Amino acid sequence: MRDLKALLLDKDGTLVDFDRTWGPAAGYVIRTLAEGDAEAVARLEAVSHFLPDEQRFLPSSPLVAGSSAHYGPLWAQTLGRRASADFLGEVDRLFAEAGLRHLTPIGQPGAVLGTLHGRGIDLAIVTNDAEANARQQAEALGLAPYLSLVHGYDSGFGSKPAPGMVLAAAEALGHDLAAVAVVGDSAHDLAAARGAGARFILVRSGPAPVEHLYRDADAVVDSIDDLPALLAP
Repeated sequence: MRDLKALLLDKDGTLVDFDRTWGPAAGYVIRTLAEGDAEAVARLEAVSHFLPDEQRFLPSSPLVAGSSAHYGPLWAQTLGRRASADFLGEVDRLFAEAGLRHLTPIGQPGAVLGTLHGRGIDLAIVTNDAEANARQQAEALGLAPYLSLVHGYDSGFGSKPAPGMVLAAAEALGHDLAAVAVVGDSAHDLAAARGAGARFILVRSGPAPVEHLYRDADAVVDSIDDLPALLAP
């Protein structure tokens, strides 16, 4: 792994604590979209596999690895609304506002990325969140100075598990895919990496069990805090 030239980092579950950030944020977004209708709130919580009393998602939730393009139509159907671009945009906007309020990092991402950047490793974010929101959170966490690019589900390269954003990032950074690794916490991240021909570093810091992914990963670490040692020259 010490020959890697670039790391493409997933965001939620990798850089950002999923439940502590998106649990309270989801509660706010659900209540806002339901407009005070308790039955609508309950329906949205049910289809989202969301536990409101614990402010967290079950691992089976469509929100754990998917973007609003994936779960948005389900939410629209549940609310009796049309899954239009305006509706999906409203969902993204509400989540961006609430996510920033509750933003909780995993470990010390600023220190980790600073160390890796100082070693000459190119760094990027590849996420199923919206690009604007990912950039905003990266800025809030102090990561922006170390990032060469940010690709979200709406950046024009598709969303994970498809490999488009990984392929586009490697091309933009000018690296052969054999020298690129995706760092993530889910099967979507693994599939995107393998589909592109990149390597994959699995972190155990996400909201869902990942033991079934161990054998397919090139390396397994507890969190991004372990990356500097893993990639030490």
